[in-house]
Amino acid sequence: MATALKRTDAIQEVLVQACGRNELVILVTPYLRFESFFVALDRNELQVAATMSREDASFGLRGAELKLRFPVGLGFMEAPVKLLGLGLHEGRRTLRLSIPKLLQENDHRTEYRVDRVGRVLVTYGTPRGEILQASLVDLNTRGARIHAQKDLAATTLQVGSELILSIPLAEDIQIEARGQIRHMGPRSIGLEFSPRLPGSVEQPLSRWVFLRREEDQERVEIKRERNLLGERRQRPGEAVQGILFISGDPELEETLRAVLEPVQPLTRIALSAQALKDALASLPPLAIFHVNGTGLDERRRLKALVELASGRVPVLLLGTQMDGAALFELSGDWKAASAMVWNPARAVFLQRLAQGIIRRSNQGGDGPMAPAEA
Repeated sequence: MATALKRTDAIQEVLVQACGRNELVILVTPYLRFESFFVALDRNELQVAATMSREDASFGLRGAELKLRFPVGLGFMEAPVKLLGLGLHEGRRTLRLSIPKLLQENDHRTEYRVDRVGRVLVTYGTPRGEILQASLVDLNTRGARIHAQKDLAATTLQVGSELILSIPLAEDIQIEARGQIRHMGPRSIGLEFSPRLPGSVEQPLSRWVFLRREEDQERVEIKRERNLLGERRQRPGEAVQGILFISGDPELEETLRAVLEPVQPLTRIALSAQALKDALASLPPLAIFHVNGTGLDERRRLKALVELASGRVPVLLLGTQMDGAALFELSGDWKAASAMVWNPARAVFLQRLAQGIIRRSNQGGDGPMAPAEA
């Protein structure tokens, strides 16, 4: 279930509170996600912490589809925003964002259970005064499921029984609560916190659940993408050869091959229309075009090849020996999915960007990323 906040004063109140507690926020683009936190709000802009480099922010966040997501109470809110630029607030580097005109409120997270909880040993007390231990199976802000170390006697515990719980979830989240049994098996106990957790515990737990939900969502998307790739490889006549690299630079190819191997294999092809046509027949997931400078002849040559690939495969422009502003001008003109100027320090960013573009393509996304500014 989702509702929308449209009143300016209501939106301002939510954002003021989020800034006051330096709330966690996820910055989301069609291709990338960045974790940050709220810093400050004024009449004209919202500031969040710059938790990535200046280059990553410039290349990754200046787009028409930038959104922010953050926990509020037992739900979370989402809103489209624009990156206005970089800033500084009380000595902290920040990103300056437009103030949302609408906040979409989602409250279904109370039913979302985190089942990747790690090794958490729960201590619980029974109505008979026994102190026992169990493993945490899953958790949300309303309850938990635990797995006892030995079979449970029906005469000792049953649906409706109340347990006293101690769950050391994290250094800053120590849950001391009463839980009522809602369902149980030979060793499994499903509990509802009763009474509800105090705000001093519920708020950090809600934030923890929100972040795990984001991580699980990304994990599912990556798994879906790998399954799709596997299906395509099994189809007759569709021998997918991995990411295409259109370049005349074999040294850069070797560098990028190592960088992109965790994403997909890299295959370099010559700067020719026929070589590109042959490679596109194998349905590659991404084509990276190497833009080495901005000479007029090279622009014309590459533009023709990019136009040949456009509409058939997502295009990423990778620039060397040129500045970001010139590269993004080309990116907009040629309708590339995205672009970045290469340097070895940004290898991880290139991995994430390539992975995001491929994932978006597999989900049916179509339409280029708006050009960014360096």
